[in-house]
Amino acid sequence: MKQLLGGAMLAALVWVVPANASDVGKRYAPEMQTIVDRVTGRPLKVLTAGKSSDSKIYPTHRQWTKDGNHIVFRSSDRAASGPQAFVVNEITGDIIQITDSPGVNTSGLNVARLSNKVYYTRQPGGADDGAELVEIDLEALLADAYKGTPRAQGYERIVATMPKDGSITTGFGLDADEKTAYISFNQRKPPPRAPGALAPQVPSGIRAVNIASGATKTILKTPFLIGHIQANPIRRGEIMYCHETGGDAPQRMWLIKGDGTGNRPIYVEGPDDWVTHEQFADGDHVIFNLMGHTMKLRQKPSGLMVVSLRDGRVENLGQTDSYTVTRSELKYFNSVNIPQDESNTGGYWHNAVTYDGRWAAGDDFDGNVHVIDRKTLKRTLVTAGHRMRPDHAHPSFSPDGTRILLQSGMMTDGERLSLVIAPVPDGKDM
Repeated sequence: MKQLLGGAMLAALVWVVPANASDVGKRYAPEMQTIVDRVTGRPLKVLTAGKSSDSKIYPTHRQWTKDGNHIVFRSSDRAASGPQAFVVNEITGDIIQITDSPGVNTSGLNVARLSNKVYYTRQPGGADDGAELVEIDLEALLADAYKGTPRAQGYERIVATMPKDGSITTGFGLDADEKTAYISFNQRKPPPRAPGALAPQVPSGIRAVNIASGATKTILKTPFLIGHIQANPIRRGEIMYCHETGGDAPQRMWLIKGDGTGNRPIYVEGPDDWVTHEQFADGDHVIFNLMGHTMKLRQKPSGLMVVSLRDGRVENLGQTDSYTVTRSELKYFNSVNIPQDESNTGGYWHNAVTYDGRWAAGDDFDGNVHVIDRKTLKRTLVTAGHRMRPDHAHPSFSPDGTRILLQSGMMTDGERLSLVIAPVPDGKDM
């Protein structure tokens, strides 16, 4: 019903207080420390020490706030109220809580590029309730938090509430002009996923939500499970999503316009292609990983690829050296649907990129992070040994391209993750 209301009426209704806002603006003691990479000798800035189950936003989305000083992250147990969102000041190490309400979807965080705002979804009534799209005025929140006078209300605005039609909101992306959010949803609740099994397939879709008015409309429905939805950060009205299987999809990457037209595959796959972990490389290109973790897949080119959205041309940024996975790792890799054997050849797993075309980066199966100069294809190991447990390194570049944010299980031997900053080589030591 909300989408039928006028914008003026909505504006009068939307400023609200979460059910429990007592810890919004709470400051936590800094955990920041500097360590030296034992392999590369580079200094690493540890922002969170692994005392809590913290993780970065997924690398398809922005990590840093517009002011350039804060990184938004999520934690499942740092707050007493359960999974919530936080920021860490990269300069001082201060950690500040920015959400504190039930049903926060911490895997659906979007950091604005044009303003100091953060968007997220929450389902306070549970998965069967219509999700709310919420906007946080981060500039005001942080200003009050640093003064020690956080307010009890006024930092959040409910942008829109999704239809209560049995659909389950999943992820979303902000359009380049940040006037529209593109939200993916499952048309019905998926069945439980068995350990080691592929993701259950349910019909899914995408909704476009007007950030100012809250007006909502469905622009796409698919017969398969949608994952990794993201909006083009440079060109407005263009959305990428994937056929999510938890393994090898027959056709992974898809592109659609914001009005629901032009739905088409990106990089049409052959039977022996295993495509994964795509993200926009700039306004006209997508970087993705063409897996090369088996001897069969290494019979063809593999590694980090960049494909043009305009003419389909593909650039190969190379692959990491082969290695053999140890027996102790087999159980873990099989649990995340990466088939392994003693002839495993490893390679890149995830990627990162700067929008100016200068740098790309990739983590590998050993938890090493490499940076690639796209002009020369020279590859440099930046940091090594970040245990790919309990999650992967997931590197992301800072907006200015000088630093890489990653999550590391190294500090706790794979029990919990730490957020770590590694410097990007300046070219002289590459």
